[in-house]
Amino acid sequence: MKSIMKIMVIVLSVFLLAACGSSREVSRVDPNSTIDLSGRWNDTDSRLVAEEMVSDVLQRVWLTDFMTSNGSKPVVIVGKIRNKSSEQIATDVFAKDIERELLNSGKVRFVASADERDEVRDERRDQQDFASAESFKKFYKELGADFLMSGVINSIEDSYEGEKVIFYQVDLQLINIETNEKVWLGNKKIKKTVGQNSYSL
Repeated sequence: MKSIMKIMVIVLSVFLLAACGSSREVSRVDPNSTIDLSGRWNDTDSRLVAEEMVSDVLQRVWLTDFMTSNGSKPVVIVGKIRNKSSEQIATDVFAKDIERELLNSGKVRFVASADERDEVRDERRDQQDFASAESFKKFYKELGADFLMSGVINSIEDSYEGEKVIFYQVDLQLINIETNEKVWLGNKKIKKTVGQNSYSL
């Protein structure tokens, strides 16, 4: 009986020591810092690609041509960004990064997405019944977009003996909504190696 008690005490002690030794530490970091644990597409990729591609599209001739012809800034909307990569990518986050860069540039005007427009229209419809005559907002006053930006994210993965290479290609296009003319094509490539101290953007 005493030997059983001793064994139980030893086993219990081992479990207690193991529990004490496996504490988890959580640290807050700068949201703009680059942390790449898995090598997969992450928030840094989304932000940096959006910044670079928006910078490119705003330096192209379509913008000056439009402003010369129309005397005003073009109205842009971001459409679907399709994920055709081998992993799950939050394309909504990437689309919002693009929207923010475009809008904050001050070089274009921006309108709400399809989902956002539905919500605003519901609110406008509600105002017709419940808001005062002086304050309710009218229908058929929406600003139509001149250009639609859409795109796709693709990836290729290669691995051998514990080493892995992940290649991403982001293709965006800007289309004149009235004429269907493509006025800009943008392309950005990212290659990451997992298992070595190497990363390129």
